[in-house]
Amino acid sequence: MFQKLEAVEKRYEELNKKIADPEVIARTHEWTEYMKEHSEIEEVVLKYKEYKRTEQALKEAEEMMSDPEMKELAEEEASKAREKLPKLEEELKLLLIPKDPDDDKNIICEIRAGAGGDEAALFAGTLYRMYTMYAERKHWKIEVLNENETGLGGYKEISFMITGKGAYSRLKFESGVHRVQRVPETEASGRIHTSTATVAVLPVVEDVQIEINPADIKMEVFRASGAGGQHVNKTSSAVRLIHVPTGMVAECQTERSQTQNREYAMKLLKSRLYEKEKQERDSKLASERKSQVGSGDRSEKIRTYNYPQGRITDHRIGLSIYQMEDFLNGNLDEMIDNLIAADRAEKLKGSEEE
Repeated sequence: MFQKLEAVEKRYEELNKKIADPEVIARTHEWTEYMKEHSEIEEVVLKYKEYKRTEQALKEAEEMMSDPEMKELAEEEASKAREKLPKLEEELKLLLIPKDPDDDKNIICEIRAGAGGDEAALFAGTLYRMYTMYAERKHWKIEVLNENETGLGGYKEISFMITGKGAYSRLKFESGVHRVQRVPETEASGRIHTSTATVAVLPVVEDVQIEINPADIKMEVFRASGAGGQHVNKTSSAVRLIHVPTGMVAECQTERSQTQNREYAMKLLKSRLYEKEKQERDSKLASERKSQVGSGDRSEKIRTYNYPQGRITDHRIGLSIYQMEDFLNGNLDEMIDNLIAADRAEKLKGSEEE
């Protein structure tokens, strides 16, 4: 670990010189890349410097113990340093865990009704409301890309983009099957039903991260349906993009402009293709090392919302929260913080085993 830390500190000092070099500053793109790398490793370097200062303080305190007049003070200083060093070492181990390169990205979230008919569609609507309220708490921007509403106010499916700092890092563990147990609004007899909805959280990717051959894209236009006034029904503004090699489809019909709908559909398609590649990489890694909270597989049941008990249980970490209304109103931080902590612990364990 310390050999790696020395290398990181050396690179940090190199970057300090580069970002202060007028010739590098003149090359804006290059300077921006160096600044980004500098920012990414700065926390590790500052923590390592604190570790070395504490280590030096311990050494000096131990040397002072031979002086009778300084012994008591030296013992106190040495005790503080000995207590601090293991904590700093643990913090350094956590900081050295490779950061997910997608953590700072915006996201596209897709929610689809699963088993349960109308009740599943209503639950999909509940989840959509929950995530939008969470986004509002974080002051993130929300844009609906595509929606297929049911007559009862639910959604067969809905796709929306969330733009905001760290959106992917906070919501990436939401991918999977969400299960609800409640008495449906459509059920008169009062029996508890179980329904499901599937959530997929995709990082919005830049063009440089995934290339699509324009010849592989088939575009179809059609008239939008649903809310939006008379305009959407009179013009073929809705766009459907088909990626021929994979058969993957993305569509958008929420904007009046065909051009804008095509732009959003392309963002969605690129994010889906990127996520497919990412899942393949993660699955390979997971088979070699079980160091993740969840695979993000859309078939994995991750959470149950039990209305009669007022309980939300995440099955990956075994955590139950008994504040249903608060949770569904977007207060997700306790659950998300625990998922992030569990993921870090698993990754730390995996890196130590290696």
